[in-house]
Amino acid sequence: MSTTSKLIRGYEVVIGIETHTQLSTQSKIFSGSSTQFGAAPNTQASVVDLALPGTLPVMNRGAVERAIRFGLAVGAKVAPLSIFARKNYFYPDLPKGYQISQYEIPVVQGGAVEFYVGEVKHKVNLTRAHLEEDAGKSVHEGHQTGVDLNRAGTPLLEIVTEPDMRSGAEAVEYARTLHELVQWIDICDGNMQEGSFRCDVNVSVRKPGADYGTRREIKNLNSFKFMQQAIDFEINWQIDLIEDGGKVQQATVLFNPDTGETRAMRTKEDAADYRYFPDPDLPPLVIADSWVQEVRASMPELPRKMAERFQADYALPAYDATLMTQDKATAAFFETAAKASGSPKLVANWLMGEISRRLNADGLTIAASRVDAPTLARLIGRIADGTIANNNAKKVFDVLWAEGGDVDAIIEAKDLKTTNDTGELERILDEVLAANAKSVEEFRAGKEKAFNALIGQAMKATKGKANPATVNELLKKKLG
Repeated sequence: MSTTSKLIRGYEVVIGIETHTQLSTQSKIFSGSSTQFGAAPNTQASVVDLALPGTLPVMNRGAVERAIRFGLAVGAKVAPLSIFARKNYFYPDLPKGYQISQYEIPVVQGGAVEFYVGEVKHKVNLTRAHLEEDAGKSVHEGHQTGVDLNRAGTPLLEIVTEPDMRSGAEAVEYARTLHELVQWIDICDGNMQEGSFRCDVNVSVRKPGADYGTRREIKNLNSFKFMQQAIDFEINWQIDLIEDGGKVQQATVLFNPDTGETRAMRTKEDAADYRYFPDPDLPPLVIADSWVQEVRASMPELPRKMAERFQADYALPAYDATLMTQDKATAAFFETAAKASGSPKLVANWLMGEISRRLNADGLTIAASRVDAPTLARLIGRIADGTIANNNAKKVFDVLWAEGGDVDAIIEAKDLKTTNDTGELERILDEVLAANAKSVEEFRAGKEKAFNALIGQAMKATKGKANPATVNELLKKKLG
């Protein structure tokens, strides 16, 4: 599985990603306060979240279960014992003056995420995934800053990769795949606009074979488009600096989507700056193997296993099978249409082609497709049994997408049935050959493109109603 890419201006790019995934519990990680988004400021912050003296955190079992689900999904080790630590730093939106996180012994250790960039398969290894609480939010209005502590204590699973990615395209596809996975296993709603899925991207550059360069961390990216832009800018900024004789300084930077540039926010801290130590208010987190097995039994079929099944059951290529399992809705649509039509490869082609194009153009998800799976299956069935040619099937699809209706009724109303009268086809082909003598000469002189041109003229003469295979066969006979 490739993790290589072409050099950029003679430099190799090295990327690692830390993703803060908000877990889908109804209450916070150490208190009973609601995690619902959009409440009035400071209406969902209990005495525990406010860190009032004498309050103690109590672990949310649902958050731990979601961490276990993730560990199983990526093939990681779920630690039988993990430790919570205090990560000390001082921000207005951090009431305790420290964040409860995990450091030396995280709950999830190792694992990997596999994905495709184009048709090339990639694998990114994970270092860890650890449970922690979110901070509050500083709200800036004019010359004033307020603090909203509704988010304080919201449960997060921070997922950390090895520095395995070598391009912005790899980083974005990894993030997309992870985004779909956490929704697939129902541990996160994936709402990036609400901050449920946020990525910090570490970028460095080096000459091939050299040691790792100094990294800069692009903080809080909540859009795949912005992630790509931020990485591209940062790569070129670092190379420009090095080429001009400068040295990259480790730092945390922010991306400005209005300018398309990154800017330094602060010098990047190391672990020592946070003065980690075990939290004395929380005992070690102990996860019995019986609990892990209980969670395993409740897991849905995972995307990679479903893709393998689609390859085995429906003879799909690995690339197609991966795209058909990019999310649950797409997988369900494909499988329904594949079973009903009996032509799974054609279904995959339509989903990757016409359906995808229309959904993107109209800003729709597959769940909101204007042509549902049973209808697409009927249309593909008419292609497979020779009732209509592929070009005319697209005309039927246009009507279905715009107006709905019945596949067979549209075929009849538009007079789109395939012509199977070989006598009529031979007459039309004779006319095509007579009108295209130059193409006939070029074909007989060895130019294969001329044959395709004749096929095109024949299909045009039959208004797309001829069976392309029949036309191909008859034309070859006529040309000797």
